[in-house]
Amino acid sequence: MKVKLQHTPHIAQKVAIELNKSGLVRMTKGLEPVAAEAKKVLDESVKQEAALEEKVHEILEANEDAIDEQNVDDRQLFFMIKKKIAPEFGVILSYEDRFSDLAHKILDELYEEDLIHYEIEEIRIKNVIFNAMTSFIKDNDTIEDAVYEKIKSFKREVIPGTDDYEILHEKLYKEELIKRGMA
Repeated sequence: MKVKLQHTPHIAQKVAIELNKSGLVRMTKGLEPVAAEAKKVLDESVKQEAALEEKVHEILEANEDAIDEQNVDDRQLFFMIKKKIAPEFGVILSYEDRFSDLAHKILDELYEEDLIHYEIEEIRIKNVIFNAMTSFIKDNDTIEDAVYEKIKSFKREVIPGTDDYEILHEKLYKEELIKRGMA
């Protein structure tokens, strides 16, 4: 699953909660600063990927005539171009490698900002961060399905894409996260 900006606060919160529950670190300023720092790192990653995808779209648009003439699959070409120029944007396309890298960056930031103290090997803490992120990603589809079913069960129709839908979706999404101990 591709991480979007709307997911980063929830993933960051999950990281902070899991670090706190692990007993491996001592949080010097509490959960919120840890979640905020993790969110900064995650936001930067999402923005880097968005910039990469914008550049790919520009390349595709600039070569639209040639692409149409050759009858090329747009999605496959998009991915091929994205893969080729990803290193220029500092984007790791393998999600497992990306989350591993993000876990390391989050740990570095938490340490540099003096938000956590620990007396064990960094890899153990990095693994807690990595597992928090990947478990959130795995659980997200289930959460989205539960939210969709709740919205669908309302007597009044709430139309996707409207402000009402977005507000209701976010409220129900947060309730599901709380119910699952992820917020």
